[in-house]
Amino acid sequence: MARTATVNRKTGETDITISIDLDGRGTCEVNTGIGFFDHMLTAFARHGFFDLDVRVAGDLEVDGHHTVEDTGIVLGQAIAEALGDKKGIKRYGSMILPMDETLVMGAVDLCGRPYFVMDAEFKTPAVGELDTQLVQEFFYSVSYAAMMNLHLRVITGINDHHKIEAMFKAFARALDEAVTIDPRVDGIPSTKGSL
Repeated sequence: MARTATVNRKTGETDITISIDLDGRGTCEVNTGIGFFDHMLTAFARHGFFDLDVRVAGDLEVDGHHTVEDTGIVLGQAIAEALGDKKGIKRYGSMILPMDETLVMGAVDLCGRPYFVMDAEFKTPAVGELDTQLVQEFFYSVSYAAMMNLHLRVITGINDHHKIEAMFKAFARALDEAVTIDPRVDGIPSTKGSL
């Protein structure tokens, strides 16, 4: 059974369409209008083995806030829709990911109760055209729209590019583990019987 979804969200600030296949090979087409953000979403797709198509028209003449935040919302909605009833998934995933001097921990629980914790500090106001403040806005939006518990912690790091990229890759690998179908799981992986 295909675990795919396509979600469109159009507001006065953005028009976004995202398609995702949770059981893909990491192929992607991304165009948000923010080069470094495109690079991060491409890394997310490749390292999570998600087939991903992201088309964004945002009010970049204002700044990148609406584009990044709304992309997070739509990506989270697409993940939730593609997961369906969550039968047979591992539910939990985690990754400690190294990238040069940087080490990042990412952990996911697809529990249906959104919560987001991020422990990271950036020294620069932007990497490329991506405002570093928007990293938190993106992951917050994804976690709440997908109804997931997401923790991201930069354990060590100096270079902001490395920190952000390692965060996206750690999230990808943790999510890939969490969405994996485990043949040992009978039904919903919860004592409550629902997620």
